[in-house]
Amino acid sequence: MNVSAPFIHRPVMTCIVVAALLLFGLLAYTTLPVSELPAVEFPTIAVYASLPGANPKNMAASVATPLERRLGSIPGVTSMSSVSTTGQTTITLQFELSRNIDAAAQDVQTAIAQSARQLPPNMPTPPTLSKVNPADYGIAYLALTADTLPLTDLDEYAETRVVEELARIPGVARVQVFGSYQYATRIYLNPYALAARGLTLSMVSDAIQSHNTNLPTGTLYGGSRTYTVESNGQLTRADAFNRMVVVTPSMAYSRISSSPPSRTWRMAMARCVPL
Repeated sequence: MNVSAPFIHRPVMTCIVVAALLLFGLLAYTTLPVSELPAVEFPTIAVYASLPGANPKNMAASVATPLERRLGSIPGVTSMSSVSTTGQTTITLQFELSRNIDAAAQDVQTAIAQSARQLPPNMPTPPTLSKVNPADYGIAYLALTADTLPLTDLDEYAETRVVEELARIPGVARVQVFGSYQYATRIYLNPYALAARGLTLSMVSDAIQSHNTNLPTGTLYGGSRTYTVESNGQLTRADAFNRMVVVTPSMAYSRISSSPPSRTWRMAMARCVPL
């Protein structure tokens, strides 16, 4: 059977069918739905920087501003926004649709390296970057509660156990922890006691940083056995800060007198309270 034979022998019918199809096509085209927010994935990169103990104003002035000056000079950037919180700054860069995301990531990494000298020297880690999708959103939320554990232990459990297990599930791209309450210690110093002993706030801060570390101690080699020396230098309780030696006698009196005192100065002039 020849399908085209009826249309060849009846030209009038063929013209009417074509006109009907054209008319219905035009009517259907006018009623097609148009999405106001189409699913377009813009090349977006987020830069994360942390400085523990800094308030949002200091983070914006000392961390976000130097990074924004360098990141703003990258070609192809259409928008840049930053959010500074306590100890954390997040800068989001959005590029043109024609820009390759891998090449943009290399340019962002170069800009971060160039701004390293302008950043605070006491940052624990350099700024990091990651490729993000602005259309991503959380699809599941999991709340953790405990009647006996403190919030710091519950946060550690969520970071070390729950997040790792959820990240292994196929299809999970990212797992975030909100409302974390990490361990911290607030130290109250007596300025009069410090002035009477010739101490400054910087000396106390240096002593806390030098004593509150967890570094490898070494290894003891014997005739038949080898021993690894384990020493945990991290201070986890408030009374441990009170027993910490701030300065030795020779260091404390080198600027005041030539005769050293008969005792060391500890953190007795401070009141340490765990958060």
